[in-house]
Amino acid sequence: MRRSRAWAELLRLPALFSVPGDALAGVAATGSAPGSRTLLAIGSSLCLYEAGMALNDWADRDIDAVERPHRPLPSGRVRPATALAAACALTGAGLVLAARAGRPALAVAAPLAATVWAYDLGLKHTPAGPVAMGAARGLDLLLGAAATTGQARPALPSAALLGTHTLAVTTVSRQEARGGSPLAPLAALATTALLTRQVTRRSTPPTTGRRPETGTAHRPTDRRWPARHPGQDSAALLTTALGAAYAATTARPYFHAALNPSPPLTQRAVGAGIRATIPLQATLAARSRGTATSLLIAALAPLGARFAKKVSVT
Repeated sequence: MRRSRAWAELLRLPALFSVPGDALAGVAATGSAPGSRTLLAIGSSLCLYEAGMALNDWADRDIDAVERPHRPLPSGRVRPATALAAACALTGAGLVLAARAGRPALAVAAPLAATVWAYDLGLKHTPAGPVAMGAARGLDLLLGAAATTGQARPALPSAALLGTHTLAVTTVSRQEARGGSPLAPLAALATTALLTRQVTRRSTPPTTGRRPETGTAHRPTDRRWPARHPGQDSAALLTTALGAAYAATTARPYFHAALNPSPPLTQRAVGAGIRATIPLQATLAARSRGTATSLLIAALAPLGARFAKKVSVT
């Protein structure tokens, strides 16, 4: 049991619930439905995510020995060589699964894996660190689109929004061990507000009108009152509700960390930011009219919160 607990902490198992939504949101952005290749993309994402977790602790084992001696590697519960071997094996498994989903998926998974390794081994403690982590999340979303449809371009806007959220959370996480300035959580709070407004904004459907017949004047549709149908209204309501859930997940922890940027409150803010990834993914799917997909993603949130009470996500 102690060994299983150590690996659960090393791999941050509760954070795994934030991974499937990347691929599912990417599929929804293309207007397609998930399929067997989507499952391969999710499997690839899970492997690459866990590879990053193991590699992160291996690369930071000396720092953790001072700042977090309770972590699995500095406490001796997991050997560094074993963690590195796990990172290599999981990376290989992730690339194999992506290859089975097709060349477009592998073309996204390869730079995703490279970004994960570059972040953990060199970029993490540089100004480029949060950007690299945001890029990794964005690529993970594109992986789902590429694996399912063979095209990633339609999912680029959703990838940019998800990447921006991840960048903000990563910026806050850089001071979770020692505490620091309130600027990072304040910036993350502002970013959350902007993202919420962006993802819940209603897009006005193109105006339509019948072609003018001979002798009949064309009467354009009033742009102030665009034609809508119940499906659009329900999708808009779902998008708004999920967007509100996203904002509510992070607002209070970010605000508390801004008032008092101590390590405990900062770590709580980072944990909230990671958990908020799920309602954000669900919102992105809902705004793409992926109602069933968004509800499936949203259902992962309570599961992640339940396991987070047993194992920390940071």
